[in-house]
Parts: sequence; structure tokens; C-alpha cells
Amino acid sequence: MSRARASVSKGRSYQEIGEYWDQHDLSEVWAETEPAELEVDLRSEKRYYPIEKSLSERLTEIARAQGVSPETLINLWVQEKTRVGG
Repeated sequence: MSRARASVSKGRSYQEIGEYWDQHDLSEVWAETEPAELEVDLRSEKRYYPIEKSLSERLTEIARAQGVSPETLINLWVQEKTRVGG
């Protein structure tokens, strides 16, 4: 953990900081806070691949029966098929 950052909790570890916030509310120390600016990269990491309509419909049926989304099911299947040394 970097010592360069100020912390309202004065915790020396992430655990100490977590323990502080488990017992305190931001409204208690709002006056001690400072505005922050963040840069966020929202580019998607998703890739889209075409799939036959009949395969898509079957995939949706299987996913529904397993209680997951079709996207999750596809990701699980591809992970299984591409596992190195598997």
C-alpha cells in the first residue's frame, strides 16, 4: 500500500481501512474529503462473432435449462475447448 496517499481512516493496511469503514459513515468525515478527478477507459473488451440462427436458438434453450445466460454458456464452452494442456 502506498504511503503517499492520505486516508481519512489513518489505516496502515487495507484491512485497517476496511475495519474503519465498517464502523464509520462518509457523512461523518465529509468535511475532510477533497474532490477527485478520474480518467476512465470505457472501451469494451467484448468481441462479437456471427452464429447461425438455429445454433443461437439451441444455445439459448440449453443456457436457460442450465440457469445461465447464453453469453455465459458460450464463454464457459470456449474456455473448456481452449484450455491449454487440457
